[in-house]
Amino acid sequence: MIEYAIYFAFACFGAAIMMCLWRIITADGVGTRVLALDTMVINTIALMILYGIQLGSEIFFEAAMIIAMLGFVSTVAYARFMLRGNIIE
Repeated sequence: MIEYAIYFAFACFGAAIMMCLWRIITADGVGTRVLALDTMVINTIALMILYGIQLGSEIFFEAAMIIAMLGFVSTVAYARFMLRGNIIE
């Protein structure tokens, strides 16, 4: 039963990534694109976790943590650039 749940979750998160990609392409403002990209990173992390569960490997959980940290830092840096025009003061 868990296999079917994992496949269903793969399909849902894959569809969510495609919707975020569509939003990045058709968005009006830069802020909307940044939010869609951040959501896309979160969905990618979820897919990596699901793949790690499916394979029974712990390395994907560590990789997901690294990608989560990089995604957070990049979102904060881009938001700061949008607000102030520079990242480092």
